[in-house]
Amino acid sequence: MPLTYRFRDPALADLALTHRSAGKPNNERLEFLGDALLGAFVAEMLYEAHPNASEGELSRLRAQLVNGQALAVIARELELGDRLKLGPGELKSGGYRRDSILADAFEALLAAIHLDGGLEACRATVRELFSHRIDALPRSSKDAKTRLQEWLQGRGLPLPQYELKDCRGEEHARTFDVSCAITEPLAIIADGSGSSRRAAEQQAAGIVLSRLLEATSTR
Repeated sequence: MPLTYRFRDPALADLALTHRSAGKPNNERLEFLGDALLGAFVAEMLYEAHPNASEGELSRLRAQLVNGQALAVIARELELGDRLKLGPGELKSGGYRRDSILADAFEALLAAIHLDGGLEACRATVRELFSHRIDALPRSSKDAKTRLQEWLQGRGLPLPQYELKDCRGEEHARTFDVSCAITEPLAIIADGSGSSRRAAEQQAAGIVLSRLLEATSTR
């Protein structure tokens, strides 16, 4: 999905997507600012959405939304990897696929939006990207696979199908790529990555559930 915000100064967007391996200037300072903005806006949304939650519960929910893997998923949805500016070494090693680089670029992009369009433009972007994710958060401690399965079973629908697509990297640092697919009430397939097959399945299930809830809420 494309980013809906349109930059008045495209150079800010380019800077946000310039990794430190490409030299200076790069996106490190923007990433610092974007991290703070994102944390504040997501905290604001959770505070509104969960009026009875304790501070600890709100912190745990925010940690589910604002972490390297979760932000890398959004960066991939926005196709930021295709636009990253990397140094030769990172380019050769596939840095455009790395969660940490993608997550940092996403945070830097939020800071660039703030500098380009102001605080409200940044807040609106965060709300657009995170509203359905917050709606999909558990009201309990159940994981994403369990919640997706229960949602489907509660409606008499077929269970999701998980498929291991790839396993890459050195043995001590493997990355698993898994797809999660459902056929009803909508045909949705999503990919997840993680350091274990289970972690990848959880990520993919969370994306499917988010998309499912977003689609069914607008029908």
